[in-house]
Amino acid sequence: MEMNSPVGANALDAEMVVGKPLNRVDGRLKVSGGARYAYEMQQDALYGFVVEASIAKGTIVAIDTREAEKAPGVLLVITHRNAPEQGAGDHREAHPVLTSPEVTRYGQPVAFVVAESFEQARAAAYLVHIKYRGENGNHTLQKHLDLARVPHPKDGAPADSEVGDFVSAFSNASVQIDTTYTTPLQSHAMMEPHATLAVWEGNNLVLHTANQMLNQGQKVIAKTLKIPVENIRLISPFIGGGFGGKLWVNADAILVAIASRYLKRPVKTALTRQQIFHVTTHRSDTIQRVRLGSDRDGRLIAIGHDVFSGNFPSEQVYEGAAIQTRSLYAGPNRLTRHRLVPLDIPVASSMRAPGEAVGLLALECAMDELAEKLDLDPIELRIRNEPGDDPEEHIPYSSRHLIACMQEGARRFGWDKRNSKPGQVHDGRWLVGTGMAAATRGNPLRLSKANVRLGPDGIATVKMAMTDIGTGTYTILAQIAAEMLGVSVDNVRVDLGDTNFPEAAGSGGSFGAASSGSALFEACQALRDKLAGAAGMDPQNVRFADGCIASGERSVRLTEIVGSGIEADGEIKPGKTSKDYSQQSYGAHFAEVGVDRDTGEIRVRRMLGVFAAGRVLNAKTARSQAIGGMVFGIGAALQEDMVLDARFGYFVNRDLAEYHVPVHADIPATMDAVFLTELDTKSNPLKSKGIGELGICGAGAAVANAIYNACGARIRNYPITLDKILPALQAQT
Repeated sequence: MEMNSPVGANALDAEMVVGKPLNRVDGRLKVSGGARYAYEMQQDALYGFVVEASIAKGTIVAIDTREAEKAPGVLLVITHRNAPEQGAGDHREAHPVLTSPEVTRYGQPVAFVVAESFEQARAAAYLVHIKYRGENGNHTLQKHLDLARVPHPKDGAPADSEVGDFVSAFSNASVQIDTTYTTPLQSHAMMEPHATLAVWEGNNLVLHTANQMLNQGQKVIAKTLKIPVENIRLISPFIGGGFGGKLWVNADAILVAIASRYLKRPVKTALTRQQIFHVTTHRSDTIQRVRLGSDRDGRLIAIGHDVFSGNFPSEQVYEGAAIQTRSLYAGPNRLTRHRLVPLDIPVASSMRAPGEAVGLLALECAMDELAEKLDLDPIELRIRNEPGDDPEEHIPYSSRHLIACMQEGARRFGWDKRNSKPGQVHDGRWLVGTGMAAATRGNPLRLSKANVRLGPDGIATVKMAMTDIGTGTYTILAQIAAEMLGVSVDNVRVDLGDTNFPEAAGSGGSFGAASSGSALFEACQALRDKLAGAAGMDPQNVRFADGCIASGERSVRLTEIVGSGIEADGEIKPGKTSKDYSQQSYGAHFAEVGVDRDTGEIRVRRMLGVFAAGRVLNAKTARSQAIGGMVFGIGAALQEDMVLDARFGYFVNRDLAEYHVPVHADIPATMDAVFLTELDTKSNPLKSKGIGELGICGAGAAVANAIYNACGARIRNYPITLDKILPALQAQT
C-alpha cells in the first residue's frame, strides 16, 4: 500500500488488544538469558581485536606484526598490507577498513588480530608495533568556523530555508532576542557494545550483528566487500540499545567478514567501551545562533536559526538543529541555515532525535528569553505563535495538538503556582524553579514489508527484517496481529531481525513502529480477505474475535478453514500524504529543579511530559519510551560531554566512568509521561505517530529553563554543570 489518502475506520479501531499496557512478549527471554545477542552466537568462533591508530592524522611508515603473529593462539593479523580491495563511499554507503597506510582520525583501525581466545587476541594486539609520520589536523569546531561550507546531503532536508525578508523584519522588530547556544560532542553510550560474528557458507556471508537497519546494512556490506547483496544475510533478533549508533555498518562487521573469509572459520569481535568512542560514530557538537523578533504582544515577526556542526571531511551529514524551527512556530519572515565544518575526527552521525534533541535546547530556551523580555508567560507566548498550517511548506498539519499538550501539562504540573521571577522560591539551602518547553519530532514513514501466516494450530507467525532495539517492537507487532486476526497475543509468534525475512525499514528516526506496523497491518488485512474467502464470507462484512471469523449469525473457527496454513504479504511505503501534510509528533515538558545556593549542585526534583503522538500502540512501552527520552534529555542538559583533546584529536573521557550519563541517583522519583488521546488519519494505517525520540525533544530545555527560574543563571553552553552556575550565584550575593 502506498499512503496516498487519509485512513478511515479499520479493524484496529476497536482496540481490544492494541493500545493496552501489555507486558513485553520477549520479556521472559530477556530476564532469563534466553534472548541471544550478536556476540553470544556460535561459541566455537575465533576472536578478533582491533588495533587503533594512536595519532589523528598522518601516515603509517612502518608496521611490524611479526611478534604478534608468533604470539600464542594467533592465527591472523590483518593490516593495510594484506587487506582486500574494498568499495568506498560515505559512511551510509560503505565502510572500508585497512585500505591504505593513511591515518585520517584517532582510533582508526590499523590492524586486526585474530586468535583462538579473546585474551590471546587482545594481548597480541599490543605486540603490533607501528611507526607514524604525523601531520597537523583540524580537530575543534570553534577554531575552524572559517572552513564551514554548505552541506549537500543525498537525502533529507536541504541545509537552508528562507521565507520572506528575515534581515529587514528582525532589524525592525520591536522586541529582539539574539543569542548563541552551544551543545557538546556526545556518545550514544548504549549498553551493548558493537559486536559481530561472521560465518561464510561458500560464497555467502552470514553476519550476526548489532545493527538497527539490516536491509540498509546489507547494501553497505555488499558495496564495501564488492559482493552481491543476495549473498549477504544479516541476523539481529535482539539489540541491546542503539540510539542511532548502530544505524550504519561499523568496522566490526567488515573486519570479521574479511578475517573469516581468510581463515574459513567463524570469527567474532566486540568493541571495547573505549574503542566505541573512536571506531564508531558520535553526535557532533553545535554552535547555534537563534534570533527572534516579535511585536510587543509577543507575536513573532522574524525567526532565524543558524547552526554550525562538524564532520569528517568527506561527509555531508550535518546536525539538523534548525529543522524543527521551520515548522514549530508561526512567523512570516524566516531564515534557517546549517553549515558544516570539516574536522579530522571520527565520523559524526545520527544520535537519538538527530537535530531536534540539540536544536530545541537552543530554540526553546530562546523562546523563554523572549517571554521574559515581554513579561509574558512562556506558555502564552507559544500559544500566541501557534501556526494555522506549516509556516514554510504552507501545507496543513496531519494533526497538531501542541497547545493541548501544554495546557494539560500546565494543569497537571501546577504551572499556575509558578513564580515567574527567578530566585524567589526557597526550600532550605535549595533555590527551586520550574520550567517548560515544547516538544516536536518529525513523523516519517519508510518502505517496509511483512508476511503473516496462520497455521493449522491457530498460531499466527509474523516475519519481517525489522529489529527491536529494546523499544518493544516484538510486543506491538504481536498486538497488531492479534487485533487484526482476532486471536490472543499468546497465539502470535513474531520473528524479526533476519534479512531472509521481508524487507523492513528497521529501528531509527521514529519511523520503526509506524513502518513495520503498517506493513503488518496490510499483511493481516490481506490475510483477513483470504480467510473470508475460505469461509465463504464477504470480506467487507466479517468480524474476527476469539479465534473465529463471523458474519451475521454464522461463526467459524479459523483452524477449521486454514487447512495446512494460509499466509499473506503486506507492504507500506510513503505516498501523497507524506507530501501533502506536515507530519510531526508533539509534546510539552515540565520540570522542577533545585539549585544548591552554595555549591551550585543541580537536582531535578520532578518532571512531566505530555505528548500527542497519534494512536498509542502499547500504553506501557510508550510510557517507558517517553520517560527514557526524558532521562536522555536530563543527561543532555546536565551531564553529557565528550571531551576532545584539541592537541591530539582524541576523546579523553571514553568510558562510562568519565562520560557521564544519568543514573538512578540523578533521576527524580516523581517523573511521568502522559499521552493525549489522538488518531492521526493522515499518518499511516495505524493512525499512530513516532514516539521513540519525541521524549528527548525539549526535555533538556525544560530543565535549563527551570534552572534559570530557580537561580537566575541563564547558561547557554551545555551541559549545565556547577562550575557554570557558581559565577552566577556569586554575582547575586
